[in-house]
Amino acid sequence: MFGIGMPEMILILAVALIVFGPKKLPELGKSLGRALGEFRRATNEIKESIQIDTGLNDVRDQFKDLDRDLKGSAGETRQGASSSSQAPPSSGRDELDASSDLNPTRPSEEPPRQAPEDSPRQDKKIP
Repeated sequence: MFGIGMPEMILILAVALIVFGPKKLPELGKSLGRALGEFRRATNEIKESIQIDTGLNDVRDQFKDLDRDLKGSAGETRQGASSSSQAPPSSGRDELDASSDLNPTRPSEEPPRQAPEDSPRQDKKIP
């Protein structure tokens, strides 16, 4: 315990007994114990907040990686679409294009899903 052995502790207690007296020593011990307990609680709260911050940084980094991957795949898709647009045009419309005029959503596309009512929506972006 900080390099203080039993003989040093007895000496410190003897000096405290002489300086503060037998009536004030228990009150001093209680206040010292409360102060140490409060200090421990404060340091534990700081440790927890640091752990939460590092966890949020990890999540933020994962979102940044995901965003980079999505942007990269979107760029590849655009390059593929521009190379396929150089193909010769077809002579007519196929049945899928003709049916899309009648129905605004194509059969392969699904309508957007609604968020459940009991869960809060999160429209905020993580920086």
